[in-house]
Amino acid sequence: MAKVLGELLLVMVRILVVDLMGQAVVKFGAWLDTKVSGRTTRIILGGLLGLAAYFIFPIILGILTY
Repeated sequence: MAKVLGELLLVMVRILVVDLMGQAVVKFGAWLDTKVSGRTTRIILGGLLGLAAYFIFPIILGILTY
């Protein structure tokens, strides 16, 4: 019974963290959009942030699976 409740708790925490992380990324992107001017700068910055997310998100999700 404790194992089932533990698994349920972990699933709930994962859902909350992923949901909150997604909302934080959207809010950060909206804030950053108002601060950056110029199309080229936005493209370069978006590429760098996308590259960072490509490596960071799997690490965070890997930590949450343990």
